[in-house]
Amino acid sequence: MSSPSTSTAPAEPSQRPTVVNDFSIQVATVNGSGSQTANLVLLRSIFQMGVPVSGKNLFPSNIAGLPTWYTIRANHRGYISRKKEIDFLVAMNPETAREDVLSLEPGRAVVYDEPLRLNALRDDLLFYPVPFDKIVAEVCTDAKLRRLVKNMIYDGVLAHLLSIELGEMEKALGKQLGKKPKAMQLNMGALEAGRKFAETSLEIRHPYRTERMDRTAGQILVEGNAAAAMGCMFAGVTVVAWYPITPSSSLPETLISYMRKYRMDKDSGKATFAIVQAEDEIAAIGMVIGASWAGARAMTSTSGPGISLMGEFAGLSYYAEVPAVVFDIQRIGPSTGLPTRTAQGDILSTAVNSHGDTRHVMLLPSSPEECYTMAMDAFDLSERLQTIVYVMSDLDLGMNTWMAEPFAYRDRAFDRGKVLDEAKLKELAGSWGRYKDVDGDGIPWRSLPGTPAPAFFTRGSGHNELAQYSERPDDYVGNMERLARKFDTAKTLVPAPVAEAETGAPVGIIAYGSSHWAVQESRDQLREENGLETDYLRLRAYPFAPSVEEFVRRHERVYVVEQNRDGQMLSLLRMDLDPALAARMRSVLHFNGLPIDARSITSGITEQER
Repeated sequence: MSSPSTSTAPAEPSQRPTVVNDFSIQVATVNGSGSQTANLVLLRSIFQMGVPVSGKNLFPSNIAGLPTWYTIRANHRGYISRKKEIDFLVAMNPETAREDVLSLEPGRAVVYDEPLRLNALRDDLLFYPVPFDKIVAEVCTDAKLRRLVKNMIYDGVLAHLLSIELGEMEKALGKQLGKKPKAMQLNMGALEAGRKFAETSLEIRHPYRTERMDRTAGQILVEGNAAAAMGCMFAGVTVVAWYPITPSSSLPETLISYMRKYRMDKDSGKATFAIVQAEDEIAAIGMVIGASWAGARAMTSTSGPGISLMGEFAGLSYYAEVPAVVFDIQRIGPSTGLPTRTAQGDILSTAVNSHGDTRHVMLLPSSPEECYTMAMDAFDLSERLQTIVYVMSDLDLGMNTWMAEPFAYRDRAFDRGKVLDEAKLKELAGSWGRYKDVDGDGIPWRSLPGTPAPAFFTRGSGHNELAQYSERPDDYVGNMERLARKFDTAKTLVPAPVAEAETGAPVGIIAYGSSHWAVQESRDQLREENGLETDYLRLRAYPFAPSVEEFVRRHERVYVVEQNRDGQMLSLLRMDLDPALAARMRSVLHFNGLPIDARSITSGITEQER
């Protein structure tokens, strides 16, 4: 957070230019207070006015009553990454109010609960005191409900202070509570009471306002985990085994609701799928591999600690060549609290998860649309390559609300890969071996249990081409070399990287996942503020396509942007690309648990460029 400034008081309204559709709002409340509804109403109202918007939730993973912050950014240029600076603070939590106010830059605005007397802390901010308890008491006679309804009052206050249309507020509230008429009426009353108080009691002295645009037409608001769940359903998943962990739990929970709605047998009313909450992550991945071996499309969802526990089974999938799909919604690290905040902390460990010489396929979505499409890609790739495939999302992408284009219906058949049928078995004329490469791509043909195709013993690394137990060194070497060829084949099958329109600049940027949105904004800052043109390559998968090395080779300096301390993607690039290119690549790192922002990237690059 920024340190407070000792500059003079903010200029009078007449001296300050109006700032339209370019501001950030931070609501500071406590976990479990019911603020989520109010925050989503605020976000959706601005979105419905046609203004590009994004919402970031910073919450504790353990106990109700702990501090939580929700940040909304509106930007007419379409920037949707987190903005480092807070323009408008709603201070509702006495425990954090002082620190929240002291962190603001001069000239910013604060809506606060009047008894907190925050206006005594600084004279260079614009303060708007609101007697929330008095207003809510007039609206809600039930003392138990007042704590929840209270949040809608700050929505009403902001509707007036930021010129957010009340009709859009009511429409957004209907999205949240439309099926609960009593709750809808009560919250609408609080919303109107807050707006009326602000209109009659608060003089607008800040420059920020909202005006209707047409930049969100046809788009939806969705979380990445919900989009991924939808993609899994369309991918034909039939078996899901998982163990709860923040921030991945909402993916299987949402998938359960989708499957119960769309995948029940119409005649019998029974489920056509199995979703099991296992006793731990080890059991979960074991069930997934077993189901996949039997021919089902199976998956699990977890985060970094779960990935660690799944390591031994990941090796079984790799060496026995059994498909499996794992969604890793990344976070900082183990334990609860701060470690459950967002990061890209599992890239390197997941790429080589398990023992011995293992290398795994990873998909790197950057948007809800890609969470949806890459979910389908993951199942196809897993069966085509006969291996475990990881989809590497993160908390910011998975659990926060993003704008997205409506998802396209899947229009292609499932790719089940090299599964033996009678015709193929006849073509092979008895030369089939479960781990034999007959096509030169490193991928053998497999048979499924219960079919007329030949059976085989499923083994780990100690086998020959015919799946017979072997400790012969030449069998092991041959098998490992074939697995390496298969990984090379994967380079041609995974989603290709995306290159922005290149300018021929000597400086390049490589990023992936949710960092993409901050990189886009940072490139504009570098050009407009520093005259620095950059080229940009967004990674979408590992292993890397040949175009990744070509991009690095074309640039004198390449900055690899990622959300971890150790430059994990940079390490993978240096491992896999021409060693002579290692010196050209540099890190820009962000790992404080907050979603990455453009200003941090810009500062990281300009400091090194100097």
